[in-house]
Amino acid sequence: METRAPLLTPVLVAGCLIVLVSFAIRASFGVFQIPIAEDFGWLRAEFSLAIAIQNLAWGIGQPVFSAIAERFGDRRAIIAGALVYALGLVLSALATTPLQHQMLEVLVGFGIAGTGFGVILAVVGRAASDENRSMALAIATAAGSAGQVFGAPVAQWLLSVMPWQSVFLVFAAAVLASLLVLPMMRSPAPATRAELEESMGEVLLRAFRDPSFAMIAVGFFSCGYQLGFITAHFPAFITEICGPIQTGGVLDSLGVSTTSALGAIAISLIGLANIGGTLYAGWLGKRHFRKYLLAGVYTARTLVAAALILMPMTPGTVVIFSIAMGALWLATVPLTSGLVAHIYGLRYMGTLYGFVFLSHQIGSFLGVWLGGWMYDLTGSYTGVWWIGIGVGAFSAVIHLPVREEPLRVRMQPA
Repeated sequence: METRAPLLTPVLVAGCLIVLVSFAIRASFGVFQIPIAEDFGWLRAEFSLAIAIQNLAWGIGQPVFSAIAERFGDRRAIIAGALVYALGLVLSALATTPLQHQMLEVLVGFGIAGTGFGVILAVVGRAASDENRSMALAIATAAGSAGQVFGAPVAQWLLSVMPWQSVFLVFAAAVLASLLVLPMMRSPAPATRAELEESMGEVLLRAFRDPSFAMIAVGFFSCGYQLGFITAHFPAFITEICGPIQTGGVLDSLGVSTTSALGAIAISLIGLANIGGTLYAGWLGKRHFRKYLLAGVYTARTLVAAALILMPMTPGTVVIFSIAMGALWLATVPLTSGLVAHIYGLRYMGTLYGFVFLSHQIGSFLGVWLGGWMYDLTGSYTGVWWIGIGVGAFSAVIHLPVREEPLRVRMQPA
């Protein structure tokens, strides 16, 4: 009797825990937007640029750490990422000028690259069986969302009892503590004989010549733009624009009495809703063409964002938007990473996904930086929202021509 490979493995559990901590901290940076700006009297664009640089460094570091993992070992890459992450947080706690914060966010961004999706998803993908891979990638992605659920509220609570510098030190300790599960990260590297015989350069060159790879990468740009902007600016946007929370209402009874608290809760709600959305996307990715699922996700995001900006912002619309956008938030990640693995193989999946993710982070950089720059210029976030709506619609369209069959199959003579 044939036994089925288990879905939950030590590799998946350890990967989930590491990415959960990494993303809990990363998702909380928008909460520091106002406290740090007020502490030093900076313009909104100053700390926004720091977060934008963090996202860009994350994107640049992703293929680097993925290549390190595939050349020298996954666990060494993760240890290096955690050490760099913690160092960046500790030094940021001591920074007193905008330039210092902005340059130190390069370390934080590289640290996220070493402890985030690029390396972890590649390990999980290689360790999972063919029938479980799509769902395993979704579970690991959902773990990042779980971190987002409590990352921003925990940061908000810590800020109420200690200065922001101390919060950064607490976060640095949490990153290092996540390495305790690293011994569980032992995974095989399943690959075909042909894949093992190919060099990384050959695989990368073949992918870079494939128009579908470029379309996947360009499509991922809008995902980064939307996620980067919302994570960095949505709490401040809600604090300043949202209507008052009704005294004695549902939110007030739950302890959410100010719009600043609602801003942190909104990020948490996005993460909570995304756990279900990401798992559902992973389940669908095993049964349907991923390119059509991605086009559908980007279309839905475009409609949800347009609805928010066209309606008056109230606590109710914030909650509805957060749940709706959350269901679509990281649903693109298991679909995109699974698409890369399906088309180009598992051997260098991490590095290939790293280059696709670089496009995502260029979008994230622009979303975060433009948010701060246009806010200081116009006093409003409206223009940045509409740009995000436009690039979302573009991504929905550009995924449609992607050729989803494995590249090796396409290259075989007829």
